[in-house]
Amino acid sequence: MAPLKIVVIDDDPTGSQTVHGCPLLLGWDPASLAAGLAHPSPLLFLLADTRALAPAAAAERLRSICRALGPALAAAGLERWLVVSRGDSTLRGHFPLEVDVIAEELGPFDATFLAPAFLPGGRTTVAGVHLLHGEPVHTTAFARDRLFSYSTSHLPSWVEEKSRGRIPAGGVELISLAELDAAATGRATGDGGDGPLRQRLAGLQGNPLLVVDAEQPQQLAALGAAVRELTAAAAGAEGGNGRPRRFLFQSAASLLNGLAELPPQPLDAEGLAGLRRRDRHGTPLPGLVLVGSHVPLADAQLALLLAEPRCTGVELEVDLLAGAMAEPAGGQPLAELELTWAGQLAEVLAAGQTPVLYSSRGERPWTAAAEGRALGRALAETMARLGAGLAPRLGYLISKGGTTSQTLLRDGLGLAALQLEGQLLPGLSLLRPAAGGDPGMAGLPLLTFPGNLGDSHTLREAWRRMEGPASP
Repeated sequence: MAPLKIVVIDDDPTGSQTVHGCPLLLGWDPASLAAGLAHPSPLLFLLADTRALAPAAAAERLRSICRALGPALAAAGLERWLVVSRGDSTLRGHFPLEVDVIAEELGPFDATFLAPAFLPGGRTTVAGVHLLHGEPVHTTAFARDRLFSYSTSHLPSWVEEKSRGRIPAGGVELISLAELDAAATGRATGDGGDGPLRQRLAGLQGNPLLVVDAEQPQQLAALGAAVRELTAAAAGAEGGNGRPRRFLFQSAASLLNGLAELPPQPLDAEGLAGLRRRDRHGTPLPGLVLVGSHVPLADAQLALLLAEPRCTGVELEVDLLAGAMAEPAGGQPLAELELTWAGQLAEVLAAGQTPVLYSSRGERPWTAAAEGRALGRALAETMARLGAGLAPRLGYLISKGGTTSQTLLRDGLGLAALQLEGQLLPGLSLLRPAAGGDPGMAGLPLLTFPGNLGDSHTLREAWRRMEGPASP
């Protein structure tokens, strides 16, 4: 059977949080795509960063990706491929815009699946209702996001709301837990119990939208197995309807584990922490933590990290940054601010502490989405420049927030590609720059930390693992 390549177009750099051993690209020129598609991993991530863009700009970026990807797939001779639009497990992002653009550029597709479950983070879907630790997700702070708010956790109704009625809730189908459990049991026992799910998927046509329930990994594994079989179905094969099927996915991270068959992660958490860089004497180099995310969970995590005796905070004051942006003199006031913040970071490192660079908490009032995005972009770019200035001296770098992390990787560190080593903690990816880049970045462990990941202790736990025990 020809290999299956799963191309994940990620709307921020944190969606690889359940897998390992695959490349992540920050550009989609022909040479980069050719190298990524030739990688032995079944997975290839393209870090599109569309969540940080306005809708029109997000659509334009997706079109450019798809128009580069189509010829690259053909040139690579890949006949079996899937495209996943990886999005947020708390339902923030450009839906249905992203799957609409992908369908226009790379379709037709037989069906689109909506699967926002992220099981390690307690995001499950039951009877079409999306939950966060058992609570309807629309009751959480994530649903009140100023750019991507929503009013319901019932995914068919959410689809109707987000599509402004173009896709009515009544037209959205459901793949239920009972169907998936029957398929999972059938695969385990070999009694053919997975046949009904496979047959249902084989009969899909015209690109309907299906919500996927999920509470357990084996349920998504059963769906993934059926999809893999149907993408390879020979003409005339049972359930193939005369041709291989082609499906499109809007999902969070957990579905990727069902779609891709991966070996165990080579390095455990201790092994990943051991990738911390050292100087020529074998002494561990210091770390740096960036916190740009503003969700309440990030605030709680930051507070606990700053209480650590070995950490010292450096506040990037958003009001000062906004004032510098408004200065008619151009970049000089901002440059002076950055010199001040860079000096404070250097002082913390010189004192043998871990600097924690964080933006001032709370959201600055703005009247238009464009204004908010511009300030967020300036904030991320400033943090990226400051982080990049220290990177050659660092043993590791933790970056919290999707836009913060994407801007650091692409604009600050100037990386074109990364290798995903694995997860230090559930949902927390450790990346390293791909070979052949800036020698000062070689081997640098980069932890891309989603804003909505974990509990109040998770950021501190990640730092402790990378830092190791305190010296006596």
